Amino acid sequence: MTSNAYKQSYGERAKRHSNPAAKQLLETMERKKTNLCTHIDILEDFEYSIIERLEALAKKHDFLIFEDRKFADIGNTVALQYSAGVHKIAKWSHITNAHPVPGPSIVKGLASVGLPLQRGLLLLAEMSTAGTLAKDTYTEEAVQMAREHSDFVIGFIAQRRMDGVGAVAGQGSDEDFLILTPGVGLEEKGDGMGQQYRTPHEVVLDSGCDVIIVGRGIYGKNLADVDAIAARAERYMTEGWAAYLKRISSQ
Repeated sequence: MTSNAYKQSYGERAKRHSNPAAKQLLETMERKKTNLCTHIDILEDFEYSIIERLEALAKKHDFLIFEDRKFADIGNTVALQYSAGVHKIAKWSHITNAHPVPGPSIVKGLASVGLPLQRGLLLLAEMSTAGTLAKDTYTEEAVQMAREHSDFVIGFIAQRRMDGVGAVAGQGSDEDFLILTPGVGLEEKGDGMGQQYRTPHEVVLDSGCDVIIVGRGIYGKNLADVDAIAARAERYMTEGWAAYLKRISSQ
């Protein structure tokens, strides 16, 4: 049975979430009137001062940081990758994500670091590329893994609602997983390398997803053209929010 909780406002949904990162994300989107997430791939000159500047910007401009790390190893290894190394992701990233391939140990390892810091985890239940193996039983197993660790797993990288997927009797009716969706584009339908794009309307209204993740649709080919990048970001923000308002108005 699929939950209809996602048809309520972000603010109303925030009241029901116990995970601090999920609550903060929903409240921030409601407050700022945007459901847009952007990529800043790929840094070639990383140093930790970049993170410090990013944290300062997050506080100044009121946004959360999502590190698209896609962890994919055993529990002990991902705990070290999450907490230590040169990046120290858990220290500054409110939300990160992981492949469910290793099984529940990957969630346990990340949770051992992230839960004390009030972080949240997304599992990659689906992907936006042609021929993806993340589908069917794989997706169902990812959702079940999230149910078993709902204190830390706040949602999914997916192309549709996951509430009720693979549920047995008594499951799914009150679920409210957050869905962050890549593969969003307003002009292009693909990139020649397997990526498949959908519009914010298709993602947020038709498929019920919560956050649109946009990379090349915003930063384009010329990273020096900051005015054009800002204009494209504004357009995606407007389109994504309009789709959300239409979704909750139908409730």
